[in-house]
Amino acid sequence: MALGLVRSSHRHGPVGDQELLRRGREVVDLEAAALAQLGASLDDTFVQAVSLLLEATGRIVVTGMGKSGHIARKVAATLASTRSPAIFVHPAEASHGDLGMLVPGDVLLAFTNSGGTPELRSIVAHAQALAVPVIGITSRRDAPVLRHADVTLVLPPAREACPANIAPTTSTVLMLALGDALAMATMHARGTSREGLQALHPGGSIGQRLTRVSAIMHLGETLPLVQQAMPMREVIVRMTSMSFGVAGVVDADGRLVGVITDGDLRRHIDELMDATAVEVMTRDPVTVTADTFAEDCVALMEQCRITSLFVTDVAAPGRPVGLVHVHDFLRLGTV
Repeated sequence: MALGLVRSSHRHGPVGDQELLRRGREVVDLEAAALAQLGASLDDTFVQAVSLLLEATGRIVVTGMGKSGHIARKVAATLASTRSPAIFVHPAEASHGDLGMLVPGDVLLAFTNSGGTPELRSIVAHAQALAVPVIGITSRRDAPVLRHADVTLVLPPAREACPANIAPTTSTVLMLALGDALAMATMHARGTSREGLQALHPGGSIGQRLTRVSAIMHLGETLPLVQQAMPMREVIVRMTSMSFGVAGVVDADGRLVGVITDGDLRRHIDELMDATAVEVMTRDPVTVTADTFAEDCVALMEQCRITSLFVTDVAAPGRPVGLVHVHDFLRLGTV
């Protein structure tokens, strides 16, 4: 919704609309500048942290308290969803039995802005007793709770966006970005493909985007296919009956050699009654194979400004086995 289209019923008191906008932009600019600092500060320590994550034979146990805990929980979810097994363990609960979730072979990833979070001491000490590597993310290079961590990633000095410099804002943005950077670098090092992600995301919008075209395409008798020599009068009848607004033209071996669209009909309107399919068709049509991802298919349709695509056999290129229409992706929720 565009800003300013709806007026709030709440009174702003002495603060005007422009002042609110100014403050909002100031916060975003402040946090963006801190993110730029973070990117520039990454060095070999970041590489060491990624290496420890890759070497884990168990799970990546992520922990943090308060706002840092919220970030830690999200980072654990991101790691797990990108083929790095991870769980979040609440540091306070860890002292009441959940320390058992940490075992040899794991790696502990601890978030603490102040570096002195007392609730973290038990889980960090337990990790060290088990010889579990500890990666710390903090704003303090001399963080007491991470004094013996194997790798400590220190956030660049940055003021919180809070006017009083107290409420965790800029610091949590930096933690989240650094956690994402670790997860994505680890994913890259593992060589995780979209096929691998598909197995972990069968539902939701990601699952829809990674659906194969073969799962949604129209098949068999529903395909509007015609022979090259078919009179256009019959082609138009077939196009109308199939309701796709397109016909595929195949040769004697069943290979797709062209397509006829509504645009082709308009361009050849003066000769339609005497022409054949081969004389009206557009040659070398854009196609996709049956193993194409839905999101790639949608991108191709947008790029070519078309509403239908014929799907060809992976094992027999050029042989049409299906057809997808933009409405199929609308129903799927991909567009």
